[in-house]
Amino acid sequence: MPTAHVNGITLNYRLDGEENTGETIVLINGLADDLYSWDFQVPALLEAGCRVLRFDNRGIGVSDKPAGPYTSTMMAEDAKALVDSLGISDFHLMGVSMGGMIAQEYAIAFPEDLKSLTLGCTYAKADAFCLNMFAMWADLATGLGVPFVMRDVALWAFTGPFFEERPEDAAEFAEAMASLPMTVEAYLSQLNVIQTHDTVDRLARITAPTLVLAGEEDILIPVRLSAQLQSSLPGSSWATVPGGHACLWESPDPFNHSFIEFVTRTAN
Repeated sequence: MPTAHVNGITLNYRLDGEENTGETIVLINGLADDLYSWDFQVPALLEAGCRVLRFDNRGIGVSDKPAGPYTSTMMAEDAKALVDSLGISDFHLMGVSMGGMIAQEYAIAFPEDLKSLTLGCTYAKADAFCLNMFAMWADLATGLGVPFVMRDVALWAFTGPFFEERPEDAAEFAEAMASLPMTVEAYLSQLNVIQTHDTVDRLARITAPTLVLAGEEDILIPVRLSAQLQSSLPGSSWATVPGGHACLWESPDPFNHSFIEFVTRTAN
């Protein structure tokens, strides 16, 4: 898989699809997720005729893991440096969870690059509930390791019916999340992104057509926070899909349909 040395680090990326044949999509992962977290989206996007760029954020996968802490602004600059190095512009940006925070910073800083913006399962600023949960994750990671904390995250990310009706899938996802190699230092560096992210006073600077997309039963980043984000973005669209915080994995078909429909609508 190719790499690019940008913004002082090396990023691992994957670019699928044919150039100049359709819309270009750039995907930004969430906390402790590598580029394979989009495996349930990429086939549908390619079938829709899109070209798709995804990459490992700093701190995860094959990308460099420099000392932290990291911020959403820093990681937006990573994404900007990567797309510039690949000659990509005029694209549709999608970020989920932490990736949605990074995408907000990208849209604020580099509006000329974007044809549209999709913010999935994310917020403009954490509330007290989220901050307490994240502090617990930091303690768990420090005391028991990243695999243990990811087992806990899996419980927050999916819905009760998912565990009841699809136990084998639930176990597979939990195992995959817990087995992803990530040091405590890198995890805490990425965790800082979602703890400190705050675009509340700058959201009006986002000019790209924007869709805020949420899982109907998201309890990790409560749906009300996504709704508050959407209400602060005049002219933005709102959609929900079945599932929880991991709706892109739990309910990929409706998630993909909502995203592709929005991309198609804003393509011209």
